[in-house]
Amino acid sequence: MLLRLGAVLALSYLSIVLLMWLFQERMLFLPGVGSEHVATPDEIGLYWQAVELTTDDGLTLDAWWLPAENPRAALLFLHGNAGNISHRLDSLEQFNRLGLSVLILDYRGYGKSEGRPSESGTALDADAGWRWLQEKSGHDPERLVIFGRSLGAAVAAELATRNDPAAVILESPFRSVPDLGQQLYPWLPVRALARLNYPAVEYVTRLGSPLLVIHSEEDEIIPFAEGQAVYEAARSPKELLVIRGGHNTGFLRSEKIYLPGIDEFLNDAGLARENDNSAARHSLFCTAQDMEPTF
Repeated sequence: MLLRLGAVLALSYLSIVLLMWLFQERMLFLPGVGSEHVATPDEIGLYWQAVELTTDDGLTLDAWWLPAENPRAALLFLHGNAGNISHRLDSLEQFNRLGLSVLILDYRGYGKSEGRPSESGTALDADAGWRWLQEKSGHDPERLVIFGRSLGAAVAAELATRNDPAAVILESPFRSVPDLGQQLYPWLPVRALARLNYPAVEYVTRLGSPLLVIHSEEDEIIPFAEGQAVYEAARSPKELLVIRGGHNTGFLRSEKIYLPGIDEFLNDAGLARENDNSAARHSLFCTAQDMEPTF
């Protein structure tokens, strides 16, 4: 009986290991079912344009361009591993309030973008977005910012190592996929199984641009210690903005410190608003400070 039980347990364990090896891309990349947008920026009163990006390997990506009025800079938005660009309207509205024009794109296989997601593919997708900002946005190439959230933080960090952005913002980053996976599944040999890497903690050691790392102490998906490790590994100049709230809600729940924190960081990076003054900044953020977000 003991031998049979041991054999069954061993077979079950090996089956789980095999499934993780075979389907790890499906576990990480979660574009959702279908390609439909759940909403557009029209619904929150923002002007936008549909953009088609072409990658170096010939794929067409779906993207939105949201120009701000009297922009201080333009920002490339690289989102997380789930959903599509239409699920990021709250963030687009926040960045608009910060005076940032935004290009947000869907990775290959996400939303209406062609192809299938992969680690090398998301790097090509980020390249396509960065190239469009430089060549077609009409913004000063020296006033471009790279922003990445969750998985997008690793994509953003890698992109920044090969370019010279005015600033880099990494929200809810992790050290690497193997490191994070080993924490989530300590009973599995994740590091030995991993084909995906996304080593953000290595990328930030090569950054020369001002860096802001944002992470919630209450993040239930990517522990705060992951973001702290990325921050500590990075070169200066760098800043750490600690917020509260869950992985997908912290930027809303902590808006009263989130927006001023980003604003101050951009000012320090030389991306202040024209004719900026304390009264205007207070007016910009007073709504965020006085309102409680609804989830």
